[in-house]
Amino acid sequence: MTRPAPPRPVPALLAAGLLTAAAACSGGGGGGDGDASTLSSLDYNIAEPQNTATEEMLEACADEAGVAVEREELPRDQLMPRLLQGASQQDLPDLMLIDNPDLPQVAATGALVPLEEAGVPTDAFFPSVLEAGTHDGTLYGIATGVNGLALFYDTEKLDEAGLEPPETWEELRSAAEELTDGDTNGLAFSAIGHEEGTWTFEPFFWSNGAELTQVDSPEAVEALELWQDLVEDGSVSQSTVNWSQADVKDQFVGGRAAMMVNGSWQLPVLDEEDVEYGVVPLPVPEAGTDPATPMGGEVWAVARSGGEREAKAVEVLQCLVDDDNMTEWAELNAYVPGKEGLAGALAEEDPGMAPFVESVPSARSRTAELGADYPSVSSALADAVQAVLAGDATPEEALSQAQESVPAS
Repeated sequence: MTRPAPPRPVPALLAAGLLTAAAACSGGGGGGDGDASTLSSLDYNIAEPQNTATEEMLEACADEAGVAVEREELPRDQLMPRLLQGASQQDLPDLMLIDNPDLPQVAATGALVPLEEAGVPTDAFFPSVLEAGTHDGTLYGIATGVNGLALFYDTEKLDEAGLEPPETWEELRSAAEELTDGDTNGLAFSAIGHEEGTWTFEPFFWSNGAELTQVDSPEAVEALELWQDLVEDGSVSQSTVNWSQADVKDQFVGGRAAMMVNGSWQLPVLDEEDVEYGVVPLPVPEAGTDPATPMGGEVWAVARSGGEREAKAVEVLQCLVDDDNMTEWAELNAYVPGKEGLAGALAEEDPGMAPFVESVPSARSRTAELGADYPSVSSALADAVQAVLAGDATPEEALSQAQESVPAS
């Protein structure tokens, strides 16, 4: 499963710089309002089985719309530079699949179609899912499925210790300390120095009442102090600053971590391993509150091209997010369907997905507060976490430095 965002996203400044160039034109994309019989599409689903599934879904939806689709797939780190360059040159693909926190950078250029104005129905979707595809109050991207984070635990290790899965931060501290023994840490998470680390920290940050517009608030400091304490007392390995979520999974599968913070896409991976595990929502500061997890996943968007070409691209997009395709995509990727009814049915069929379904209503769009400025703030926040866990700065010092990346309101 691919679903953490790429290292060091394209700076928001680049997107902002393209706004003037794009806005001066009538719209980008897909070769203009010429021949509408063949549309273009771009995504980063180069791994299997996502690659073949994307190809098959696009072909089926294109057939239904009476067009053909020429699909191109790129490595993830090449997608945004291509899209931002295309937006500036009025040469975007008709359809594009974008990691949701990157959407505002493209939408800010004025090159995307407002989907509700184009007649895309949204009533069945979780409001939080729609928010992840929204920029400046307008819906530009829509998700086939979404993902999030939860707490995985080794059932044998917790049973041997006589512990229940923790629900609060205090219970997490206590359980992680008790489960730490020899080469086994009580907890593992990714604190790597880019978006993947920020993504993992955000549930703790947001659940404590912190906001990305004020990353040095007392609530933010307290959240980072929790991570600092877990590393300093040995409950979490200091190597966490180098671990991706895949590395964290390896620690868990190898018995070197009794619990881990990780995503729904790990479920099919774990099911192939010799480990008995359970999954619960992430612990929160106080009992009875909902975890505020970051909304993960990709959104389909359509380039402005006008006339029949644009209309056909919107028609293909609507097919891509219909119930059948949404269900298939969710099952393939261990994602939560973007529509509430389908997600509820999935939780009943697959208990392992239930904690992820449960978190969707309170999940947060990473770009809701900052829009196209999110990547630079995310990068600074990742740097702050790294500095604290490496012992190079206090939470107050590191977050004060990160606050300098937040644009003035």
